[in-house]
Amino acid sequence: MPSRAQIAQECGVGENVVRRAQKLLISQGVLEGRAGSGTYVAEPRRRVPVVRSSAREQRDDSTFCADMKAVGKYGDWESRTEAKVPAPIEIATRLGIAEGDLCVRTGYEFLADGRPVQLSTSWEPYDLTAGTLVVLPEGGPHAGEGVVNRMAAIGITVSHAVEQPEPRQANAAEASLLGIQKAALVTHIRRTYYSDQGRPVETADIVVPAALCEIVYEVSIGR
Repeated sequence: MPSRAQIAQECGVGENVVRRAQKLLISQGVLEGRAGSGTYVAEPRRRVPVVRSSAREQRDDSTFCADMKAVGKYGDWESRTEAKVPAPIEIATRLGIAEGDLCVRTGYEFLADGRPVQLSTSWEPYDLTAGTLVVLPEGGPHAGEGVVNRMAAIGITVSHAVEQPEPRQANAAEASLLGIQKAALVTHIRRTYYSDQGRPVETADIVVPAALCEIVYEVSIGR
């Protein structure tokens, strides 16, 4: 693209206005900045669907991988689990435990054709799964089966989940992992699973970049 000075002169505005406009378009994935080279129109990319649905929680396979296959991409994920991590105040509040109580924390990078398109950090109360075969979400005989099926394996029925989505800008760590500009638009989803006894059994922070993904909510209608 032309320099900011050229655009400002042609449009009759100040360079600061052009800078803010470019920053917004970069955050939306329309433009991309290249250090030492300038600003370019971003190559059009088909955003991958991120489907949120209560019915899909009952599946035994990966809904993410199925969604990627539907758009001709190979879906996969990488994870890292840490056991006995003290819960910070916000996580403790969401899980109904005391600040500092131990949790199992798992970070996920969801990949489409090998490229990260979604991040998630999951927290489970350690006292809930300690000593069981499901203490590690991605280890043991129930690895990768998801919260609902893993909890069922130890006699806990997950009855519902609550999700709170909100838009914000990516921080530096998220931008680096996702390969997007710092401060690019993302949707941050705070999700918490509850047992049929009303106890929170897992909570997660899900980060979906607007430039790479579109969120689709599938709502079941009872009769």
